[in-house]
Amino acid sequence: MRHVILTALMLTLAAPAAAQEEEGSVRDGLDLLGEGMSQILEGLMEDMRPMLEEARPFFEEEILPLLDRMGELVDDLSYYELPERLPNGDILIRRSPDAPPFEAAPEAGVGEEGEVEL
Repeated sequence: MRHVILTALMLTLAAPAAAQEEEGSVRDGLDLLGEGMSQILEGLMEDMRPMLEEARPFFEEEILPLLDRMGELVDDLSYYELPERLPNGDILIRRSPDAPPFEAAPEAGVGEEGEVEL
């Protein structure tokens, strides 16, 4: 009987230590997983860096000015409906009916015949 009580006591005291060890191993595993993912992403960025550097002039010369101009013409994208492609290929972006009145930017000019310079 004495051995049974001693064994039960030892198992009771060992259970929290085993649980801590198991929890620690899970935490260690997650740390290793995070470290591995970090290394994969770093390797991917190193592989992509030359391509990104090659594309940088295009983005700086073509895309950024376009986005700047769009920012001047469009006040808040949430005020617009989804774009619609017409049969002739034109794309319309309509302003939502419930959007507040549009205040045109001072730079935007409409010519005498209604043309808008973009």
